[in-house]
Amino acid sequence: MGAAALFDLGGKVALVTGASSGIGREIALALSSAGAAIVLAARGAEALEKARSAIESAGGRAVCLSCNLAEREAIAECAEASGKAFGAPDILVNAAGINPRKPMAELTEADWDATLRINLDAPFFLAQKLAPAMLAKGWGRIINIASLQSVRAFANSAPYGASKGGIMQLTRAQAEAWSRHGVNANAIAPGFFPTALTAPVVNDAQKWQANADKTFTGRNGSLADLHGTAIYLASRASDYVTGQTIFVDGGYSAG
Repeated sequence: MGAAALFDLGGKVALVTGASSGIGREIALALSSAGAAIVLAARGAEALEKARSAIESAGGRAVCLSCNLAEREAIAECAEASGKAFGAPDILVNAAGINPRKPMAELTEADWDATLRINLDAPFFLAQKLAPAMLAKGWGRIINIASLQSVRAFANSAPYGASKGGIMQLTRAQAEAWSRHGVNANAIAPGFFPTALTAPVVNDAQKWQANADKTFTGRNGSLADLHGTAIYLASRASDYVTGQTIFVDGGYSAG
């Protein structure tokens, strides 16, 4: 198989959660550029439409699916609706996430519950519901979004860190369950990228530069830096890669 064919996603369907902004939106754009039809899922209908327009303006195909992944019933509805436009998804990207930045003592039960429901429950239950169709085809890809906080602690971010540690292990468990049948599961662990979720850090010039100084490359990430890894993990190029968490962080985690 030639190099181009290895990374070709023509004929594949990808469901991307958190696709209205940030990392989810960027990964959706990347997979579309490789030929996949995209189902964009998030809560904000207006932002989803802008993402769909961006994909279609670049010659891709996309539909919007507005859903609240904090609700179990909505997760089931999202999974069922995701196959209506282009067929059952071959690729699931779990990029939806929240991070209530508070000191440990100030975190509420609602903060904890909301973070774990969106960041960890939704990836588990969405994959559980979509995997049977992938298994029936004998091919599928699950891409979870982990974090630097999957392996280290940051201040004022306990529920987020706990959820991302869980994502790393969930990815291994999904890989163990399904890879033998052609459905691989991997995770991307981004470093510091400019997104709505990282705005409190991005908007603090001193903190933003301090994080850049901790990388080997001397800079924080640009969202385009995620394209190659996302396409790789979604494509035939990663047929023998599963259960892994790939850190796209400029070397931050290796320091």
